[in-house]
Amino acid sequence: MIKKLVVFTLLGSLIFSFQLAIKAEYIDTSQDSRELQYQDTLMLLLPIEHSIKKYYSKILTIDPTVYPYEIKVIQVQRIGGLRSFHFLYTLEVVPAVGPHLSVGKDQLVYKIDPTIPKLVKLIKFDHIKTYDLPPNWKHIIRQ
Repeated sequence: MIKKLVVFTLLGSLIFSFQLAIKAEYIDTSQDSRELQYQDTLMLLLPIEHSIKKYYSKILTIDPTVYPYEIKVIQVQRIGGLRSFHFLYTLEVVPAVGPHLSVGKDQLVYKIDPTIPKLVKLIKFDHIKTYDLPPNWKHIIRQ
């Protein structure tokens, strides 16, 4: 009886102490908002997925996804003064794999410049944090 109690106590403490970087936050997408418009526009215009895939292809065997609601605009700078069309966008993104398992946090700085042939250029990529994957997802980590 005491062995069972000890086993259940240990098992319970392991389960409750094991924390994952999973977000189950409700986001209302039934109504359009300025925030949703900006997030969706950034996903269309900036090569965020490409930049993330390029970095994480060295670490993971599958490509992570960046969801629009996991993009945080840190700063937008207008370069060249009022009404110029040169911008620096600083973004913080949290890419995920599988059932929304966060793999890291990254900061990306894009330069938007009408004189650049492709208009948008990634000028800085900082990997801020790596999140641990659960045991059943560790097989995607490159050795």
